[in-house]
Amino acid sequence: MAEASVTLGGKATSLSSSTVCAVAAALSQVRIDSTALDRLSSSSFSKKATTATTTSSSSNHNITVPDFLTLEESRAFLLVLLNSLIISNAPSRTPLVLAETLNSNPSTFRFDDADLVTEDELTCSTLLGVSAILDHHSAALSALADVAAAFSCEALKADVAAFNLMDSGDGHNSKEEVGVAADLRVLLNGSKSVGKEKVRSVARVPKVHGSVREHAKSVHSRMRVELNSGVKSAIGSEEAVCTVLLPLAAALRELGECSLGRAKSNLEGISGGDLKLGVGEIFWKECPVGDGLSSGFNKAVNLFLGKEYGKFAHEVFVLLGLVWKVVAWEVVTAVAVLDAAELNEVIKGAKENGENPKVEENSKAEKKKKKVVLGKGTSSILALFKERLQSRGKLALGTWVADFLSFLDLTKPEFNEFLLKVKDVVESNESRRLPKIPKGTRDFAKEQMTIRKKAFSIIEEVFERHGATALDTPVFELRETLMGKYGEDSKLIYDLADQGGELLSLRYDLTVPFARFVAMNGLTSFKRYQIAKVYRRDNPSKGRYREFYQCDFDIAGTPPEKMGPDFEVVRILTELLDELNIGEYEIKLNHRKLLDGMMQICGVPPEKFRTICSSIDKLDKQSFQQIKKEMVEEKGLTAETADRIETFVKEKGSPLALLSKFIQEGSDFSKHEGASEALKELEILFIALEKSKRIDKVVFDLSLARGLDYYTGVIFEAVFKGGTQVGSIAAGGRYDNLIGMFGSKTVPAVGVSLGIERVFAIMEQQQKDQNQMARPTKTEVLVSILGNDLTLAAELAGELWDAGVKAEFLVHKRRTKHFEYAKESRIPWMVLVYEQEVKEEGVVQLKDLEANIDIKTPRTQFVEELRKRLYP
Repeated sequence: MAEASVTLGGKATSLSSSTVCAVAAALSQVRIDSTALDRLSSSSFSKKATTATTTSSSSNHNITVPDFLTLEESRAFLLVLLNSLIISNAPSRTPLVLAETLNSNPSTFRFDDADLVTEDELTCSTLLGVSAILDHHSAALSALADVAAAFSCEALKADVAAFNLMDSGDGHNSKEEVGVAADLRVLLNGSKSVGKEKVRSVARVPKVHGSVREHAKSVHSRMRVELNSGVKSAIGSEEAVCTVLLPLAAALRELGECSLGRAKSNLEGISGGDLKLGVGEIFWKECPVGDGLSSGFNKAVNLFLGKEYGKFAHEVFVLLGLVWKVVAWEVVTAVAVLDAAELNEVIKGAKENGENPKVEENSKAEKKKKKVVLGKGTSSILALFKERLQSRGKLALGTWVADFLSFLDLTKPEFNEFLLKVKDVVESNESRRLPKIPKGTRDFAKEQMTIRKKAFSIIEEVFERHGATALDTPVFELRETLMGKYGEDSKLIYDLADQGGELLSLRYDLTVPFARFVAMNGLTSFKRYQIAKVYRRDNPSKGRYREFYQCDFDIAGTPPEKMGPDFEVVRILTELLDELNIGEYEIKLNHRKLLDGMMQICGVPPEKFRTICSSIDKLDKQSFQQIKKEMVEEKGLTAETADRIETFVKEKGSPLALLSKFIQEGSDFSKHEGASEALKELEILFIALEKSKRIDKVVFDLSLARGLDYYTGVIFEAVFKGGTQVGSIAAGGRYDNLIGMFGSKTVPAVGVSLGIERVFAIMEQQQKDQNQMARPTKTEVLVSILGNDLTLAAELAGELWDAGVKAEFLVHKRRTKHFEYAKESRIPWMVLVYEQEVKEEGVVQLKDLEANIDIKTPRTQFVEELRKRLYP
């Protein structure tokens, strides 16, 4: 009788999949909490009275164990039923009968003394009992599968480049796939047995194993809820559980087939005819090598479609057992490859002595066998296997295989101990696991930083050309400063934990902090630029990050000339994009008052203006039919109003030509006061852009409806038209009321924000396409000391630095090291210094690497000579 016990019915107790498995395997006994016992016996009852009450319903049944369940599944079913009855709080003798039965551990079950139970209680408990075992076992199988795959990588000398998978932070990689790859790297760390063999079943490990992890976790999350809900709350539970079991079954089948492929490859790689023959004979006899995996999965699917949920869960459990055998055989075959030298020596010795081949610890074999260097993780786990198997003494090969497989039997207590040791092995090597960055963030290496610094330099030069001064604001603001400024996007603001009484948030953009600064300091005019990071709690995707730079230019104040600042910010945007040389782009432009006029003309209620604009703003990503469905079904617009909106938002083209169409007498816009005012402002803007020779970059587009709530006038957005799909690369507009929202007087403002991260993506792709590599440093000269005299390097490099020359030094005896470094860093000039030569002859050698020219020059004149050639 097991000493451990599982308590049910207590105030702080709950049933878990692991406790269900412990009772199912007869490793734990069941105890009903005293408070639950009091509830169960709260009213006196007899079997006769209870039976009379319950038999009034035709849905009540005697407790019978479904005949398709294994003994383990049967015990799990009874435990879940017992817990469900306790949760229901109905006075009954049945929980006591069930607990007594489980603790006596019979091979068959009869419940003559138990009360009747409902059909729902029987069917739901059957499904949940089997599912709890699946939950627990699938997690254990996932861990063993990773160990098996790691051994196979070494047995097959496989290329493990697929395990270099890292979380890029942009949401492109599955969290579970990244986790599998990281665990495999830990297990194989330091291995010299992995190689360059391209093995498809190895390359698939992160995806296949990651899928099992993902779906096993979904099952676990579901079981945590369902096991403690009770039958009264279980309406829909069967469907909910089975919809997470089905993808797990599909993932298990893939895992089994992938593992089987590696096991067969391992078998072919076993050296030594007798060992290969012996292991192979048992493998082909006992391992599920036929179509059992596919047929088992298909049988489960058919039961799922037929809504026979209890049998469906049972068949998934059967499938898991088949996959478990395959994975265990993968371990056996991989170990046979890796430990073949020792095993073959033992078999050879046994044959010479006329014995059946036996496996044992053999000191001579240990000395003769070729050293195999495994990973730190796999070598530790192999030692665990050997310790277990050697404790059994001499074993015939067949018995060795059987004992090995028995050790990997998930129903046995020693396997759980083994898994805990595997966990310890992985965790003890965690220090070797590479760290990662948060999702939606990026690191920038030297080549990328070169591009970024160049771009920032161009941007600052353009901003300062227009008379702007730099401003820097805190990376976090008071939460009240940011809230209510971004409409629906306010949910993307990062809130910080309370740090001393102030509610703080990371800045969402640079415009609101700018408005706060102007209001706080009582400014009435200010032209500023700011280049800084902003933060958004968004879902990372290609070109969309949670931390990124913005480059903002804003003009605050009432201008003497109408539309002057609006013209200047659009002009600045064209200068930025032209000088960054990213390629073709267009600037879509509209007016907020024109949008509001369009809404009113089409019959949109005023309270829906902003929400309908947010729908229209999606037209660059979705068709109008999709937008129409959203406006009608979700936002309550009539279909006729939506159709009228469509006639307007299709208008897009040359600014002056389209403007002429809109302002002609009799047009819808000419009759609307706000729209007419907007058209007059746009006319001034378009003519100014034409005179400035920038109108060809602008497209008048009525579908542009920037979602931010604070725009009041001109709005615009720049879109890249090249091959790299990055979406909008810049945006801006007029916001006359934002500064006044901070309680100060109203100060009109207009600005532009460059989405510099997307611009960087374009520039980096251009360099790749042109096979260019940015110079990571500005170093002009490498002082190469061919010897070990650091003082000479310090003296010569110091003279160059004092003269303003960008220089580095390298002290090394091997000439090739100097040239390799100069080539890698793309340094144009070298000063080659041979210690003896400079001491005896007083000369150094200058080398122009690009022209391959050598120049000998006196030591005292080398700085002057270099400056002449660097700065002619």
